Amino acid sequence: MDFLRPASWEEALAAKAAHPTAVPIAGGTDVMVEINFDHRRPEYLLDLNRVGDLYEWEVGEDSVRLGASVPYSRIMEHLRAELPGLALASHTVASPQIRNRGGVGGNLGTASPAGDAHPALLAAGAEVEAESVRGSRRIPIDAFYTGVKRNALAPDELIRAVHVKKADGPQQYSKVGTRNAMVIAVCAFGLALHPETRTVRTGIGSAAPTPVRAEAAEDFLDAALEEEGFWDNGKIITPSVAKQFADLCAAACNPIDDVRGTARYRRHAVGVMARRTLTWTWESYRGARRASKGAA
Repeated sequence: MDFLRPASWEEALAAKAAHPTAVPIAGGTDVMVEINFDHRRPEYLLDLNRVGDLYEWEVGEDSVRLGASVPYSRIMEHLRAELPGLALASHTVASPQIRNRGGVGGNLGTASPAGDAHPALLAAGAEVEAESVRGSRRIPIDAFYTGVKRNALAPDELIRAVHVKKADGPQQYSKVGTRNAMVIAVCAFGLALHPETRTVRTGIGSAAPTPVRAEAAEDFLDAALEEEGFWDNGKIITPSVAKQFADLCAAACNPIDDVRGTARYRRHAVGVMARRTLTWTWESYRGARRASKGAA
């Protein structure tokens, strides 16, 4: 196994172009596990730790440009207001040591359905900034996951950053594991309210071959909130609407039985998380709405 260690982003792109099979490594929290268990033996490892701009982020007027290697701990500390769903997801990642090393770029590159960041990125409607010596492009998160641990990157492309719109409404994240820490998700669920467009987005992890959205559930809830005037009147969402939303989220799953949980349990748990996160986010929306009216 050869170890490539570029000192700049340009050198990294050149190395990836020359060795398309090279496996990028930054935090190493996924790659090293696979190597240590001999599940993977790449010909080349491409070390990105010396590429400084991968650890930087920029908060713009409408969105955040998050470098691929920004550690989860930094997201928790500095971007909780702008990216609340991703900050909550970051809290559930493994241990403090791994949260100080791992980043969203690694989750995206590995593209495991159990990656903790995926549901939050789907719910927020993120875009992945991919680059090669041929140029750069943005890949919508909905088109990024192409199969089990497969993504839309070309062989010579690297993930440089993720672009996420700043939250315009409450966001939530929930995860089920076999213990409270250092655990791979049995299943996970992300939800984001977008009051500016009067829409809702979801993200489901570890309950299908890829991270997925519950689009039928989103369409149902979008219609229900609009038809009943909930966005304007701020009333409590009725139990029947919450139950239907939860049932549709569970139906969006295509899980398997494995050592962490059964398919039946995963569907049930996703439905429970969908109902609970909808209750939490809507209560937050109602509270913010009352506060803004009181201030006015």
